[in-house]
Amino acid sequence: MQPFAFLHLTDPHAVPPGETLIGQDTNARLEAAIAAIAAHHAPGGDMPVAFAVITGDLTRDGEPAAYARLAALLSGLPCPAHLMMGNHDNRIAFADAFPLAPRDPAGFVQHAFATPAGRCILLDTLEQGAPHGTLCAQRLGWLADRLAEDDGPVLLFLHHPPMPVGIPGMDVIALRDPQALWAVLAPHAARIRHIFHGHLHRPIAGNWHGIPISSLRGTAFEVRMQGGAPLVEPQAPADYGYVRVDADGIIIHTERVPSLA
Repeated sequence: MQPFAFLHLTDPHAVPPGETLIGQDTNARLEAAIAAIAAHHAPGGDMPVAFAVITGDLTRDGEPAAYARLAALLSGLPCPAHLMMGNHDNRIAFADAFPLAPRDPAGFVQHAFATPAGRCILLDTLEQGAPHGTLCAQRLGWLADRLAEDDGPVLLFLHHPPMPVGIPGMDVIALRDPQALWAVLAPHAARIRHIFHGHLHRPIAGNWHGIPISSLRGTAFEVRMQGGAPLVEPQAPADYGYVRVDADGIIIHTERVPSLA
């Protein structure tokens, strides 16, 4: 296959116009990231991409005005964007602002689509009103059905990490019952090329049950690496991931947004 590229963004936490989050203009930070993306990753540019995946926490707290502002900002992307739910999102307000966004038959914001790198499967881990993530029997059944549809490679995306990372305040709000997810994935583990997630606000990489997994600082703010309650570093750079895939492997460049460095 020819090398193929897409973008991973996460945790923009868009706010209603004129408002902030922990003193940050998160909309301005996302806008700066989109400007950098448009400069380098448009069709015909030096590093073009086919699409972007934004792995949840699209807004501060699911406000309709925040989703409307997010929609306006995303219009500046030079590629389609696949949007996912995080614990700060609201499915109803999201659907009002993005009525064409795919949903499964049960109404969860999850879907799958084909790419030259394999099939992308995007999961909805939102437990409305809770900071942790869940995958109920319906969502896991939907995932099992998607995995059974073919035997090709898979790229998996979800907001909440399925494993602890050593930051206690974040580990308690990770995905609940990750072994239920693993029970669905295990028969297909050899063809799952990578897992992408958000939620942690940290650039991390490792593996879970032998499957490579990674995340990003995101565009809104950073969570510091330390024990105890998570501490936010609001002045940290905004990041996005440039993901390059070929037949032999996956390379993820964590790109710092220059104007916010």
